Amino acid sequence: MNLEQDLKVLAEQEARLRFEQFNAATAWVLGQQLKLAAEQLHSAIAMDISFFGQPLFFYAMPGATPDNAEWIRRKRNVVQRFHRSSYAVGLMLKHKEVGLEERGLDARDFAVHGGSFPIFVKGVGCLGAITVSGLPQREDHELVVEVLANYLGVPYEELALDP
Repeated sequence: MNLEQDLKVLAEQEARLRFEQFNAATAWVLGQQLKLAAEQLHSAIAMDISFFGQPLFFYAMPGATPDNAEWIRRKRNVVQRFHRSSYAVGLMLKHKEVGLEERGLDARDFAVHGGSFPIFVKGVGCLGAITVSGLPQREDHELVVEVLANYLGVPYEELALDP
């Protein structure tokens, strides 16, 4: 993994994966697509789509635990704070050799691990987050990106992180 290259790809993902509009119906369709993609992985994953302060979709696959919901909350808080994916924020802090504490953030409420991606609406800004928990952080992140890319008609191959 090349940290600088990953940061460039993450910025490109965030720039291109934007919605013309987003509402509860969009969340429902995306949530179903995310659930289907997760089922193909045969893993215990929990997923959440929320406007900041308003849940729109939540599903915990068989085998997921309350701990997954807690990770979702903490990753989503990172997106709400920075309007960047939780994975991008984690890699930026790693690149700068800075931890959460130096940014004044408590690890009990923030997790800079991959899996939460901002919901950007063109002309409006960041309204919420799509978050998964249950896979290694890079895979959590890429699961969300792949589903978003497919939904938005953006070729995922153009945005995928190198393995």
